[in-house]
Amino acid sequence: MKWAALIAWVITAGGGFVLLSIWLARGGMRQSEGKRIRPPLILTHLLLAATGLVLWIIYLASDSDTLAWIAFVLLLVVALLGFTMLAIWLQQRQGRAGAVETATADQPAEQNFPVPVVALHGLLAATTLVLVFLTAVGVGGS
Repeated sequence: MKWAALIAWVITAGGGFVLLSIWLARGGMRQSEGKRIRPPLILTHLLLAATGLVLWIIYLASDSDTLAWIAFVLLLVVALLGFTMLAIWLQQRQGRAGAVETATADQPAEQNFPVPVVALHGLLAATTLVLVFLTAVGVGGS
């Protein structure tokens, strides 16, 4: 189960990097006004997720239960930040419902995210969270 968690985490990170690259390419670091995903939020999400992944890899090498729980707690915080960003993204999409689909300078960078990538990233993130939790509590242990 711990290896399945690693695989899910790495694939989730890949989807996150796709979303981050779109956000950066569309000026996400430069946007400041309105209800948008702010740089500190997205960068904290990234940093904590990467830190948790590194801790998970160290856990796999050391089999330290403490590291598994620390990685899980970090992943919980990452998930809360992710839900915050999802809520902002969904509010923006609802605000645009019925509007003509044209790119504008004031359009938030995250509105260029492909819906399937957002959905897959979230689904894989939830799967990772469950797998890490189950491993930490000893289900499917070694």
